[in-house]
Amino acid sequence: MATEGQAEYESVLCVKPEVCVYRIPPRASNRAIRAADWKLDAPDWTGRMRVTARGKVAYVKLEDKISGELFAQAPVDEYPGITVETVSDSSRYFVLRIQDDNGRSAFIGIGFGDRGDAFDFNVALQDHFKWVKQEDEFKKQAQEPDTTPKLDLGFKEGQTITLNIGQSKKRDRSRPQSSGGFGLLPPPPGGKLAPPPSARSTNHNTQPSHWPFLHSSNATASKAVMQTVNISDADGKH
Repeated sequence: MATEGQAEYESVLCVKPEVCVYRIPPRASNRAIRAADWKLDAPDWTGRMRVTARGKVAYVKLEDKISGELFAQAPVDEYPGITVETVSDSSRYFVLRIQDDNGRSAFIGIGFGDRGDAFDFNVALQDHFKWVKQEDEFKKQAQEPDTTPKLDLGFKEGQTITLNIGQSKKRDRSRPQSSGGFGLLPPPPGGKLAPPPSARSTNHNTQPSHWPFLHSSNATASKAVMQTVNISDADGKH
């Protein structure tokens, strides 16, 4: 749809390949319009229908199927309204007020062979004027001053704010993580570890490690070796 200040262009809302046109009798002022009063089996004209829109006005155009020559058209500025009316006894027939270039108007009857085509025609006009109503409401709201109170989220004079972000996490990271209840002791000075208590010798009578006989599991051999050692020591004394 065109906006103000721009040239309005014509958009196509609906196209139906076949529509029938009927001459209708003069209407009675207090009587509902009935399609049964028309000669439905003998339409006066048959062609195609195009529904277009230019700005807020919709146009129902009846055209020749082959050449596209305009047979009649009806400018529609509101719907439902006097330009397009439904009948009381069928959903496939409507009363259309056509108008020529000189402003002369006449009422004719139109009908669709398919009920779905009549539904599409009705919905196309409804959607267009729903859009027209929304556009009018938007323009009205834009022209009216906004009287709703606005929420002031700004700082007042002298007002400050303090943010503590990430300090608790940094403190947790600086603490050493331990695997148990006790911490690891530092190494001794010099970088050398003291030997374990089991490696320290407390018995000065420990036999030399080059005596393999002392490690034998045979008790008799151990006693013989010890007696030999004692005899050798006695000979040395004398």
